[in-house]
Amino acid sequence: MRILLVDDEVELTDPLSRVLTREGYGVDVAYDGASGSQLAAIGDYDLLILDWMLPQITGLQICQQLRSLGRTTPVLFLTAKDTVDDRVQGLDAGADDYIVKPFELRELLARVRALLRRSATLESAATTQRLQVADLELDCDNQLAYRQGRTIELSEKETQLLEYFMRYAGQLLTHTQIHQHLWGDGSQPSSNVLAALIRLLRRKIEAKGETQLIHTVYGKGYRFGSGVETA
Repeated sequence: MRILLVDDEVELTDPLSRVLTREGYGVDVAYDGASGSQLAAIGDYDLLILDWMLPQITGLQICQQLRSLGRTTPVLFLTAKDTVDDRVQGLDAGADDYIVKPFELRELLARVRALLRRSATLESAATTQRLQVADLELDCDNQLAYRQGRTIELSEKETQLLEYFMRYAGQLLTHTQIHQHLWGDGSQPSSNVLAALIRLLRRKIEAKGETQLIHTVYGKGYRFGSGVETA
């Protein structure tokens, strides 16, 4: 996890940077708003810790600039401002949290951990389970596929099979591997059940005139993708 710390109080910034580094974070430090703004714009940070009042460019302005660019990096303000109006102004600018100076170090670290956890959770939720191979797109969460403007409804097993194929596009997947993926170590159905599932999936995702995607490798298994070799 990478953190950008921007504060012009060296007596605060340097010890705090050392503590965060000891906690296992990668820390970059800037002592003025212009440098902080530049780093925030070009760096890939997981969290920004910004002093509200900074030389040249304020922390509030840095936050506003990031949000105007569509950046959702969490921002934690360090500030001496503690009125309701100040808090509202900071939140309206896009801040995620703030802590009033002087503060307890353990509280700051707790807030850092909370913001990073929240960010990771939101990022995970926002990353839709969608896969694409050629002109076929799969929405795993909603059991839907899309091809040539068509919306294709899938069963749970069809979704699991198609996801497996798409994640390993171009690779030979043996009958044994596919059975293991779909049914695990428990009682497995006969090979006819897999063949029937493949037929059903083909009917749905390979309409007339569309490029074949599921290729049978006779005696071995299947390959998925457009223009793949089956021999």
